[in-house]
Amino acid sequence: MMLVDAHHHVWRIGRGDYGWLTPDLPIHRDYRLADLRPLLGDITATVLVQAAPTEAETAYLLNVARNSDGLVRGVVGWEHLGARDAPDRIATIAADPLLIGLRPMLQDIEDTAWILRAEVQPALAAMVQTGLRFDALVQPRHLPVLLALAARHPELPIVIDHGAKPAIASGSFQPWADEIALVAQDTPAFCKLSGLVTEASADWQVDDLRRYTDHLLACFGPQRLMWGSDWPVVNLAGGYARWREASLALLRDLPTAARNAVLGGTAAAFYGLA
Repeated sequence: MMLVDAHHHVWRIGRGDYGWLTPDLPIHRDYRLADLRPLLGDITATVLVQAAPTEAETAYLLNVARNSDGLVRGVVGWEHLGARDAPDRIATIAADPLLIGLRPMLQDIEDTAWILRAEVQPALAAMVQTGLRFDALVQPRHLPVLLALAARHPELPIVIDHGAKPAIASGSFQPWADEIALVAQDTPAFCKLSGLVTEASADWQVDDLRRYTDHLLACFGPQRLMWGSDWPVVNLAGGYARWREASLALLRDLPTAARNAVLGGTAAAFYGLA
């Protein structure tokens, strides 16, 4: 059985392209793969995800993956999907077997429906042609858009990052719950059990998360739900070990095969990890 962290980052502040990572944040410093390794425990494979909207970020992450001694099995990078030459650029970078997906930072784009713009569609078609997956960094406002995206590109593998970021801190459940259920029902999209603790209150407890994780399990099932740490962002909400421990508690009542799927099998199947 492969245990997978399906969502983590590394970054180098000096490159200057992490617009969201401001100096007031406690995680405003460099994070390397060497900082992550002691936290992994029995996890033997990871997916490294972009945190800056630049081609330099993609190149940097691919280099990290190449030098990871097999730990990083794939990189979800970034490309300017709205550029005229985006299909050509995607064909070029997709030639690297370590590149397994792309992630536009939709949560930071003012136009909620940006991914449906006409100029973006050739890039999405190129992703299908090259076998790349689409990581959807979205908020609840984007969920109706994902329905339209999946209808336009039914062969594009989509995974929703961080459960679409429900407002756990305020206890809000609707309309997120109904809208993500509809996405799960009407599309083949997958979802990541990640990033939830940073949407919770600072003093979160496991039971604060249970309603949301139970709903994601009910909607997607273990075969379409994958665990990720969202490290080092998770350091803003208790850290890697606490989130891992909470996740195991939340998954404890699942049958062994179902739990193993969430903790590794689903990610390995979705991303085609060796």
